[in-house]
Amino acid sequence: MTPALSPRYWGAHLLALVLVAAAAGLGWWQYAAYQAQQEAEARDLTRADPVSLAEVMGPDDPFPAPSVGQPVTVEGTWVPTGTVYVAGREHQGTDGFWVLTPLAVGGADEPALPVVRGWVASPDDATTPPEGPGSVQGWLQPAEGTGAADDDRTDDVVPQVRTADLIQHVEQDLYGAYAVVDHDAPVNEALVGADALEPADLAALPRAAGSTGLRNLLYALEWVIFGGFAGFVWWRYVRDLTRAPVVEAPSEPDPEDRPVASTT
Repeated sequence: MTPALSPRYWGAHLLALVLVAAAAGLGWWQYAAYQAQQEAEARDLTRADPVSLAEVMGPDDPFPAPSVGQPVTVEGTWVPTGTVYVAGREHQGTDGFWVLTPLAVGGADEPALPVVRGWVASPDDATTPPEGPGSVQGWLQPAEGTGAADDDRTDDVVPQVRTADLIQHVEQDLYGAYAVVDHDAPVNEALVGADALEPADLAALPRAAGSTGLRNLLYALEWVIFGGFAGFVWWRYVRDLTRAPVVEAPSEPDPEDRPVASTT
């Protein structure tokens, strides 16, 4: 039996196999996530048939990447005190604000979905937020994360549709998503008529964070490199075990150390 196959070394071999297999599995998982993100970005669901919000995600679920732009229908109770104005939104070349009001999905105390009702040039132009039961149809979008800071948390203006900013204005949990009202949907006719707001342009909707897919791809490459390194270390270890020891030939005694025959 070669030294590398001796039972005393089985633990080292098993550890190497586990590390390589784990790296391969994690690398494939990250690559699959990258492919899913790419497919999601290539889809255009804005003209798809609307589905119930519950069919897409729940209040505690992460945003499903393949559902960006999916038209959804939501029924619940408006939370008018949670209305905020999202700055930096353009409409026909004019800078303004989105008017956003949460809609509690179900009862008034249930988790709420932020709903962009429309656009105004100034918060002073916004109409009174709706109250009571409501139902809307809109395009589902993931919560934003541009990194913009809310410099004044005492007012009703926020820099982005980010859950961490919106939660400061409501007393219930929020979905990790928001919906932009489709002003042409029949179910929104009463709401649109009462609001008299300009529609939020689909062209102004922020893209889902493109760095997510790239980050998954880089993680996949990192796992491949780690697996290759673990395999290389294992190969070097086995090579050292199986390499025949070098036997050095006995050295000749130095001439000065040789005994000298006596002449007497």
